[in-house]
Amino acid sequence: MATLTYRTAGESHGPAIIALIEGMPAGIPVDKTFIDSELRRRQGGYGRGGRQKIEVDQIQIRSGVRRGKTIGSPIVLEVVNNDSRLDDAPPVHRPRPGHADLAGSIKWLTTDCRETLERASARETAARVAAGALSRCLLREFSIDVFGYVLSIGDVTANVDWTKPLESLRTLRDQGDLFKEWVGCPDPAASERMRLAIRKIKTELDTLGGLVEARVFNCPPGLGTCVQYDQKLDARLAMAVMGTQAFKAVEIGMGKETAFLPGSKVHDEIGFDPAKRDGLTLGFTRKTNNAGGLEGGMTNGQPVIVRGAKKPISTLMKPLESVDLNTKETSKAAYERSDACAVPAASVILENVVAFEIARAMVEKFGGDSLLEMKTNYDNFLAIARRLPL
Repeated sequence: MATLTYRTAGESHGPAIIALIEGMPAGIPVDKTFIDSELRRRQGGYGRGGRQKIEVDQIQIRSGVRRGKTIGSPIVLEVVNNDSRLDDAPPVHRPRPGHADLAGSIKWLTTDCRETLERASARETAARVAAGALSRCLLREFSIDVFGYVLSIGDVTANVDWTKPLESLRTLRDQGDLFKEWVGCPDPAASERMRLAIRKIKTELDTLGGLVEARVFNCPPGLGTCVQYDQKLDARLAMAVMGTQAFKAVEIGMGKETAFLPGSKVHDEIGFDPAKRDGLTLGFTRKTNNAGGLEGGMTNGQPVIVRGAKKPISTLMKPLESVDLNTKETSKAAYERSDACAVPAASVILENVVAFEIARAMVEKFGGDSLLEMKTNYDNFLAIARRLPL
């Protein structure tokens, strides 16, 4: 079975952040401008800290691409760190509650949290966004579109009008100066309330978290599998999100609300419309999409909906109580340059890690060493599915 994978390397203040992508079919046009724009969006958001004024994230393609197209070999994407001072960064002996500092220091048997925090830092997500944006170059060849946005910040929740065209929602989401106004929400009224909430929390020297959501449109049915627990697409999507710094919960579709309702209010009734047989749903219709486009670990033709809960940043300008690892005496936690709110950036990360898992499932389902072979397999699968029963 063909598969698509990526790994990342690099520290927050090391020379660079790197993504190694393997299994990408040959012949996919690589849109560097798009990838760089996603990296720039990840840096943005009202409430971000001073680091984003230092870095100008762009990819350097080190392998796997020739004349603007993938060639089937491993791809290395590099994002250079302007703030590269790993050897000169001071030790950290007072772990921050909520960060990896204490657990990592014990794990690696040291009283200096620096090595742990450098790798545990959300700076690593630059590589994950780069890999995800590259995967979207593959998805666009199949008209699959991924839309991530901020659903809530603190106690402010958006009301998104899904009757509007997706491009209209994208325009609303992207309104405002990226570093002075942008909150990544397609509800203008809620966006203003979110900015007010962030301003308030900054004056209190505190931080805010929130909910972010990604929706995937035009996914064919049958991605993922029910054969093995670790191959179920919903499980893999959940791991991709939970593997992202500061995420504490993941929901698919209706999510946790399914626990409080009877089955008749949860499950999406199935119908059939012959006029829609040539579409991606193969003619099958649903009145609702509470399952979030996934049943039994597989896509069912409906939009895939993934939601993540991001906790508040654990570095506070008014540090919480901690302990000095050398003296074991009570002390205030260390302070590293940080953000009051990084929820808008989290929506970009969610959007791209979800995209990569969808691309991975596409490669596994339709295989092929080249984009041409993969498209042929895709078309043949849908043609056979539309003729069922044979």
